[in-house]
Amino acid sequence: MILVTFVAALAILALVTQAGVFALQRAHPARGRMIQVGGATLNVVDIGPRDAAGPAVVMIHGASSNLEVMRQPLGEMLARNHRVVLIDRPGHGWSTRARQEDSTPAIQGRMIDEALEKLEVGPVILVVHSWSGALGARMALDYPRRVTGLVMLAPVAYPWSGGVGWYTKLVTLPVLGPLLAYTITLPLGYFLAESGARGVFLPQIMPDGFVGNTATALLLRPREFLANARDVVALRAAVAEQAPRYGEIGVPTVVISGEIDKTVTTNIHSRPFAKAVPNAKLIVLPDVGHMVQNAAPELVSSEIEALIGAIAPGTAVAAHQGSARGVFE
Repeated sequence: MILVTFVAALAILALVTQAGVFALQRAHPARGRMIQVGGATLNVVDIGPRDAAGPAVVMIHGASSNLEVMRQPLGEMLARNHRVVLIDRPGHGWSTRARQEDSTPAIQGRMIDEALEKLEVGPVILVVHSWSGALGARMALDYPRRVTGLVMLAPVAYPWSGGVGWYTKLVTLPVLGPLLAYTITLPLGYFLAESGARGVFLPQIMPDGFVGNTATALLLRPREFLANARDVVALRAAVAEQAPRYGEIGVPTVVISGEIDKTVTTNIHSRPFAKAVPNAKLIVLPDVGHMVQNAAPELVSSEIEALIGAIAPGTAVAAHQGSARGVFE
């Protein structure tokens, strides 16, 4: 009887999950263009003037999110004067990938470079956040003709002490992981998504409607939750492998981080990275946490504008004057 009850409960949770997936996808439909690449289909949103002078700006989100986190507000600000390409990483948002194991910055960087080639974008300013800091660094190393400038926002760049969340690691286990993802993750996560997102913003206050406006709940779909967990678990080994090469990055680089970021510690990642990369500029924002693009969008935008102007003189518009102040090192 206990076994029958347990199996029945799992069946009910699986049905609830499938209904939840249907509802989430109706509430947050795909709004981009699907680009087929080797091993994945990438969802790409292309905004701003196509004929804008200077390189396009390509924006890549971090873990547990999708391209909307980079579009609002920073991407929309930049799109007033530049072509801005936002991409759901493989397995995230509306992008899919054929193999869950394709979870490293090197593999995903290859997929993104292939998509940009198909879009005929040319050299780009690459703007990356959090998990994708490792991806941005890897693309600057592997595709120097593609990446003409690099902007790292609260980036992961080095191995860190400790591990990852216990549930994240549990979900990557064979059999048990998919069982959890297809039964309890979505019903449980639905009630935790708001508080979890608020925690990432601390000490700043999360914008009203952020979870809904950015389709954050899409993460709870089983296939995306599994992909995200694998990305997170694989990251520490990936950055350990690529970190010794950071001195080879030759493109102009700006690193912007919050002094009190509790998600990606600035002293472990941003400061060592800026020291390792020749001529990198580091900006540390006092009293700012992990979501620097939301805490100081004007400052981040002005730094991107300045980088574009330095790479292609005469193409940058006047830098935005933001209220946030940074510590320049």
